[in-house]
Amino acid sequence: MKNTGTISILHVVFLTMTFIGLKNHVTVIPSILKSAGRDGWASVLLGAFVTFIWLFLIVYVHNKSNQEPIKDWLKQKIGKVGSSIVLYSTAFYLLLLAAFTMRETLLWVSTTFLLNTPAVLLLVVFTALVIFLASSGLQTIVIVNVFVLTGVVIFGFFVAFVNIKVKNHELLQPFFEHGLEPVLMGMVYPASGFVELLLLLFLQHQIQNRMRWYHFAIMLLILVGLTTGPLIGAITEFGPTEASKQRYPAYEEWGLATIGRFIEHIDFFSIYQWLTGTFLRVGFIIYVCSEILNMSGDKKQVWSKLAPPFFFICLSLMLLSDNVFIKINGKYLLISTFLFFIILSLFLAIVALTSGKSPTKDKDKNDKKSGGEQSNQVKTQ
Repeated sequence: MKNTGTISILHVVFLTMTFIGLKNHVTVIPSILKSAGRDGWASVLLGAFVTFIWLFLIVYVHNKSNQEPIKDWLKQKIGKVGSSIVLYSTAFYLLLLAAFTMRETLLWVSTTFLLNTPAVLLLVVFTALVIFLASSGLQTIVIVNVFVLTGVVIFGFFVAFVNIKVKNHELLQPFFEHGLEPVLMGMVYPASGFVELLLLLFLQHQIQNRMRWYHFAIMLLILVGLTTGPLIGAITEFGPTEASKQRYPAYEEWGLATIGRFIEHIDFFSIYQWLTGTFLRVGFIIYVCSEILNMSGDKKQVWSKLAPPFFFICLSLMLLSDNVFIKINGKYLLISTFLFFIILSLFLAIVALTSGKSPTKDKDKNDKKSGGEQSNQVKTQ
């Protein structure tokens, strides 16, 4: 396939740092701590090892589909009805993921710095912003991402270095005090974020160059760093017991940050990190939905067909009590996300395995064969 993509692989790396980074940097930390405790770092490493093996499955699908749009490739291989079932199911689940991210962010906003602001008003404002971003196109998303990610990375390193003075790394010991079972149980939570790399397949036709296994490995390595950083920070700053009781340990770490003796309460920097992360993650996921449903590039369809269901899913989640939502979001959604993307990747791999060579390669081979036959005929004459 001729490369006609609009974004580079570097843009893809930056995107994964934002749309998966927010989840693994914030959302999964409490679940890992409750499951594996002080050995949570081992769960992250083990989850990354399993995901690294799984990545070759994604690379295989990427190569077999010849960087064609996945929706078109599926339609060719399994027919219109089969592909529609897969694509619409994927789009619905992605909307659900985006809605859970939005609900979690609004919960945090409402309990930290906008206590008296109506949650519905916040939902309307945030929905309008993310839909505007999603309808603006992939190039706009990656450009905005580069600008906001710079600040996110700077603030992340800032809080990590500032809090060195309050960290006690002896709290990471003893290693594996409860055996390997908690570590094995906890690995599913970071892995539920790692497997979201599968979403890149739905944008492969917009990437300038073909992605190799080491590109995915680099992205996975970055995500491991984004996960272990706040996880180890929470354990060494608060201890495993206290950290596991906190709703958002990554945010609580900002409460300890001070500059000298007189400058403190600088946790407002975390507001920028969280809101921009949500803005990019939700906007990107909705854009992937529009791409799957052939709505990308048509702003009217995105606003009329994606915005209403997304808004009402978020609204229905807001009707849940905070405790029920936190339980569903912190456990069941993470496990279901892991299973969903694993099953979807296996299905795509089976389609790629049973479909044989891609139509594009077969066509090129036939063209070369027919060209060779014509040249032989000319020589014979």
